[in-house]
Amino acid sequence: MRVCVRRIKQEGHISGMEYKGHVGSVYYSHQDEVFHGKLEGIRDLVTYEGTDIASLECSFHEAVDDYLATCKKRNDEPAGSV
Repeated sequence: MRVCVRRIKQEGHISGMEYKGHVGSVYYSHQDEVFHGKLEGIRDLVTYEGTDIASLECSFHEAVDDYLATCKKRNDEPAGSV
């Protein structure tokens, strides 16, 4: 089941994504020709990347799901960024 991502817009540009209560940043590297970002508002460093917006969103979903699964495995309460 795919959950829709709500893009957070600021001045007409995508400034972030939201999924399962977590916000992720969106950046583009001209040098590497890749989109990348990280989960915001958590202590851990969780990053993701993609060659286009669709693959970035997929990678973002996987990163959030992996973060939540890791927290559950460690019996840690996940930090919510929203």
